[in-house]
Amino acid sequence: MEDSVLGTNRLLAITEGVLTTIIWSSSFVFIKMGLVYLKPMTLGGMRYVTAFILLIPVMGCRRELKCNLTRDQWIHLFLMGLCAYTLANGALFWGLKYIPAITGSFLFSLLPLPVLFLGIVWLSEIPRAWQIVGFLVALAGSALFFSAGLRAGEPFPLGIVSLGVLAFAFYGVLSRRSAKDGRLSMIQLTAIPLGFGGGLLLVIGLVIEGMFGFSLEGFALVLLLAVINTIFGYLFYYRSLRVLTAFELHMILNLSPLGTVLLAGWLLGERLTLTQIIGMFIVIIGISLVQWRRQSIET
Repeated sequence: MEDSVLGTNRLLAITEGVLTTIIWSSSFVFIKMGLVYLKPMTLGGMRYVTAFILLIPVMGCRRELKCNLTRDQWIHLFLMGLCAYTLANGALFWGLKYIPAITGSFLFSLLPLPVLFLGIVWLSEIPRAWQIVGFLVALAGSALFFSAGLRAGEPFPLGIVSLGVLAFAFYGVLSRRSAKDGRLSMIQLTAIPLGFGGGLLLVIGLVIEGMFGFSLEGFALVLLLAVINTIFGYLFYYRSLRVLTAFELHMILNLSPLGTVLLAGWLLGERLTLTQIIGMFIVIIGISLVQWRRQSIET
């Protein structure tokens, strides 16, 4: 019975990780669309602050506004917000102004590499041998899938987005620790870092980029990114992290570039090449290896 419950919890966590992947795979396309109406850091800051504001009444209804946290826990949540929203997503929003969505998605597909090493050092989460093989296979598939997507003439924005990937890797490890702790609800764990990191990003955006003009299209994209891609995306993300390791979850997120390209094909008219199709199947095989576990080990 216990093995059955564990298996059900793991399957649910994997499903939530897949839902996170589907939601976040659309972010790169919607961000590119939003940059037509708003400047990058302002767009990012408005997205996360809007999500934070929408979550405040939810926390109020659930009587979760009062947080009896220690100083170290507040610092931990601030660092989560700083890494995820101010640094990682701030770099992504800025970089997507100069590079294609497909390129930004490819760079974030490399996220499991730093997460793997940070998870080993900080969380003592050692991946099994076939998970390492799966990671390498998926990484090779991602490289093949996006082999024609990188532009050699854009080193600076590529470097900025790469630093954002590293910041998000730190966030992945920090959030895994908070999710395992279980002292905060999923709403609190989502909202508090949003308030810290998103608020700081919005302030930086307004100082550097100046005030912005209002447009109905821009507001609609901000609301879409705030509700679907932020609130629901991160709630599924944190729920999944309570069962899966940081490395396992981020290997599922490695599928995000595939969804980005499919959505870009629909909204932006991009088409898959034979090389990209082959790369897609290689990535899926790699993801499957990472998630597969021998029954003897589970019992």
